[in-house]
Amino acid sequence: MIEILIAVAVETDGGIAAHAGRASRWLVYVAGKEPEASLAWTLDLTDIGSLHEWHVRGDGNRHPLHYVDVAIAGSAGDGVKRNLLERNTHLYTTVEKSPAKAVAAYLAGELADGLPHAEQHCLKTSE
Repeated sequence: MIEILIAVAVETDGGIAAHAGRASRWLVYVAGKEPEASLAWTLDLTDIGSLHEWHVRGDGNRHPLHYVDVAIAGSAGDGVKRNLLERNTHLYTTVEKSPAKAVAAYLAGELADGLPHAEQHCLKTSE
């Protein structure tokens, strides 16, 4: 089996982030030779480096998630999924809350689909 990189968007509590575009932390797992994936890196993004900002900028520049094969989050819009796929990164959504369980489910071909994309997650609100 060829090694693949799987990035999972996470919240500060460690659960899977509700929306890919606004996630500032991604856990990157390596899967391949071993029966289980291993956590390899943590990718921390700034606000302007978020997947949402990259998508709306539309400048054609690469995003760090272009270096992974698979990305997983709670939800994501069709446009960002399509734009990532142009660089061979498949973005999947899931209702699963545990990053490790989501990766294992993906590898087993059993990842539960996420909820429909909620547009309000895209909008940055002041706190």
